[in-house]
Parts: sequence; structure tokens; C-alpha cells
Amino acid sequence: MVSYLKVNKTAIQAVESSYLKIDLPGIKVGDSIKVHLLIQEGNKERIQFSEGVVIAIHNANLNTTITVRRIFQSVGIERVYLIHSPRIVKIEILKHAKVRRAKLYYLRDLVGKATRLKQKFN
Repeated sequence: MVSYLKVNKTAIQAVESSYLKIDLPGIKVGDSIKVHLLIQEGNKERIQFSEGVVIAIHNANLNTTITVRRIFQSVGIERVYLIHSPRIVKIEILKHAKVRRAKLYYLRDLVGKATRLKQKFN
């Protein structure tokens, strides 16, 4: 039984490795990023971008996700992106922030200037 599971895991990892993106920047929690998405409207495709602060990262090989938060018309919007998805064309890092947490869920309760993070210069 155990050897059967090991064979399945290695087979799954072999298949998944062909879909992993290798040109991704080093995204960290607290970074301000711009995500370029491929949007399909009817039979046309266009690239739409969205900006925000990465408040969480879930590392799981092919299923790695990032949660991006931004304030739009005084309403907080959070969106979860599969970073290895073929729909994501490009991810740009705009700013790095100095954070001391793995998840920045406390930003949900803050409003206005309180949501600013201290910039980190490399």
C-alpha cells in the first residue's frame, strides 16, 4: 500500500512539474504587486491588470496561491490568484514592505492611511 502511494505521488509531481512557471518573481507577503490577467470576452482576449498588497501566500507546488487586497471605492477587495495559472500572463512587483507577520489579515480591520506598510529598500 505504501509503495503504491509513493508511485502515485512521484507520477503526479512529474506531471505537475511541466506546468510550473519558472519565470515568477520572488513574491513575499507585504509586496505591492500588479497582476496581468488574460480575460476572455466573447471571442476576444485582452489583458487586464489588477494591483494590490499580497496579504497571504499558500505554497503548494502547482496549487500555490496568493491573496491580493486592495481598496476600491472605499470597499476592500480581496482576490486569490493561482500563480501558475495560464491565465496569469505576468506578475510585477512594485514595492516591497517591511512586515513581521506571515499573514496580514489585520489589514482587513484598518482603514485609510492606517493600511500603509513601511517600505523596504533592497
